[in-house]
Amino acid sequence: MTFVVAFGSCLSITLQKPKQTGMDEESTIGIIGSGSWATAIAKMVLNNSDRLNWYFREQEHIDRFRKMDHNPNYLTSVDFDTDQIFFSTDINEIVENSDVLIFAVPSAFLKESLESLRTPLKDKFIVSAIKGLVPDENLIIGSFFNKHYEVPIDSIAVISGPCHAEEVALERLSYLTIACQDIKKARVFASRLACSYIKTTVIDDIYGTEYSAVLKNVMAIAAGICHGLGYGDNFQAVLISNGIQEIKRFVDTVHPITRDIKSSAYLGDLLVTAYSQFSRNRTFGNMLGKGYSVKSAQLEMLMIAEGYYAVKSIVEINKKYKVNMPITEAVHNIIYEKISPAIEIKLLTDQLR
Repeated sequence: MTFVVAFGSCLSITLQKPKQTGMDEESTIGIIGSGSWATAIAKMVLNNSDRLNWYFREQEHIDRFRKMDHNPNYLTSVDFDTDQIFFSTDINEIVENSDVLIFAVPSAFLKESLESLRTPLKDKFIVSAIKGLVPDENLIIGSFFNKHYEVPIDSIAVISGPCHAEEVALERLSYLTIACQDIKKARVFASRLACSYIKTTVIDDIYGTEYSAVLKNVMAIAAGICHGLGYGDNFQAVLISNGIQEIKRFVDTVHPITRDIKSSAYLGDLLVTAYSQFSRNRTFGNMLGKGYSVKSAQLEMLMIAEGYYAVKSIVEINKKYKVNMPITEAVHNIIYEKISPAIEIKLLTDQLR
C-alpha cells in the first residue's frame, strides 16, 4: 500500500507504508528535528536512499526549504533534492509512515516535541542523535523512550563519535559509532549512514556512549572556560586527560561493563568537542571565561549548548553514586552557583594531576 500526498502546486511524493518486520535495508527513515545535526544526518541518509520523512515544527520553515532546496537556517551550503523528502509539521504523520525514527532535537525540548504524539513508538526502531539528558527526569534518551514509550532496549540505538555537522556538510572524512544492544540492527542502520566520507562501526554499549556524550559536553564547557581565562595548551591537555578519567569513573560506576574508553565513541568525541572551533559547548564556556553571564552567553550564541542542562542533571544523578567528579562540579558551580570562573578554576587546578 502507498500513500500519495499533494502539496498544493508542489510536486507530490509517494509514501511507502512502514514495514512490520523491523529494521532492515529497506526501512523508511524519519527524522525528528530541523537543526544542523538533523540536517547533516538527512544528508547522510539520502546518500543511500531515495526517500526520507522529515518533521519540522513550522510550515514556514518547510516552505522556505522547498523554495531554496536547502535548510534555510542550518548548513545552508547543503543542497537537497526536495522531491525525495516528505516534509510534515504533524509528528504523527512522520511516525506513522516511518520504520526508523532518528531524534535530533535538543534534549531540553524533547518532551515538548512529543507533546502532540499519539502514534505508538514501541514497534519502531528509535535512534538517538541527542547528546544530552531529559533534564527534569535526569534520564538518558534511550531510558526515556524505554520507560515512557515502551520501546524495547534492543530497538534503541545511539549515534556517537566525533562528528560535527559542519564537517559533514563539507564532506570531510568522519567516523560514527552506532551503539545498540542488538548488533545486527546496529550494523543495518550503520550501513544506511556510511558513504565515502562517513565510516561507521558498531558497539553494544548504549548506556556508556550516551553518558559519555553527555559528559563530554560538560568537559568542553570547562575547556572553553579555561581558554577564556587565558590558560594555555599545556593546561588544556591536563584538563582533558583528567576529563576522560572522570568520564570513565562515572560510566563504569553507572553501567559497569568492559569498554575501551580510548575509542573514538568516547575519547574521540571528547577531544573534538573540547578543541573544535565548531563546538558550541566550548564556545559557551569560552564566553563564560571571558566574563559573560550565563544568560548573555546563551542569548549571543543563538544555539543550544547541551552541557548547560547536562551538568545539573549529572550532579543530581551523582548524589546517588558519589563518583569523584571535580571538573563537573567546577562547571556546575560556575553556571548554577554563580561562583567566579577564575576562582573556581584556580581551585580545580589543585585537584588535577
